[in-house]
Amino acid sequence: MEFIQDYGLFLAKTLTLVFAGLVLFGTIMAVATRGRQRSREQLTVKRLNDRYRDMERTLKHAMTGGRAARKLLKQFKKENKTTEKNRNIEQTRVFVLRFHGDIRATHVDNLRQEVSAILTQARPGQDRVVICIESGGGLVAPYGLGAAQLARLREAGVELTVAVDKVAASGGYLMAAVADRIVAAPFAIVGSIGVVAQIPNVNRLLKRHDVDIEMHTAGQFKRTLTVLGENTPEGRQKFKRELDETHELFKGYLKRYRPTLDLEKLATGEHWYGEQALPLGLVDELATSDDLLMKLSKEADLYEIQYQKREPLSRRITLAVEGAVERLFSA
Repeated sequence: MEFIQDYGLFLAKTLTLVFAGLVLFGTIMAVATRGRQRSREQLTVKRLNDRYRDMERTLKHAMTGGRAARKLLKQFKKENKTTEKNRNIEQTRVFVLRFHGDIRATHVDNLRQEVSAILTQARPGQDRVVICIESGGGLVAPYGLGAAQLARLREAGVELTVAVDKVAASGGYLMAAVADRIVAAPFAIVGSIGVVAQIPNVNRLLKRHDVDIEMHTAGQFKRTLTVLGENTPEGRQKFKRELDETHELFKGYLKRYRPTLDLEKLATGEHWYGEQALPLGLVDELATSDDLLMKLSKEADLYEIQYQKREPLSRRITLAVEGAVERLFSA
């Protein structure tokens, strides 16, 4: 037992030193590069119709040879000129977005810019947006903001479809539920309508080594649970109430956009695969994003919108440190 305690103290000290070293390194880099680096922003637009046409052309060219290949290339060029000439300006346009969510939903900062850009051009009732979401959820406030950004599209009268190939759970499903339609792959994970929080507490370890912790607050519940101090039954009860309140907000938001969901049955924190989710009303159609986009490309102009912001080196180091710490404590 004494060996285990000594090892635990050694591990705690080691983690503390590693974390302190990373923070110090990040601070030094921030000071060294301050004023010399700026964020670089770029909005890129790609026409997906051209990508699919090029794929078809390349494959057909490889399957034929000689005169047949040259004849086919000439035919493609002629068809392409005719398509460009006859393209109707009133044709439906589909704007394609991609959201990859981490715990802190850092991509929301890009998403808000992409949505704003689309709203400058989208024609209500005519154009559409498809967003491919891949996220297992994370912090409440950032994912709530992500859902609010997607709600801007619906409020502007732009039809919104969410495609889920792998996972849109918890906060990811909160965002997906805003859509007019959810398309999921057969084994995509959706649901997990619940709230979870875990906080380590090392107070007993500190007491065994005669380490005192003092914490002073103004307001009875300014701090409910703490990592270092001694937690109280009242603090635990308050913390649990806050989780329940957040869960009720989650369910209320889903009810607004998907009123047919049986939340008494579905808001248990469980997840379902696409095949299971379809009859439950969690998704509306089974298909991959590839099938969805290729089908749309035959009847509309598809434009993939991507906003990129390249952060200064100091900021990227800080984000890397934060990500490492998140993975350490969530493991």
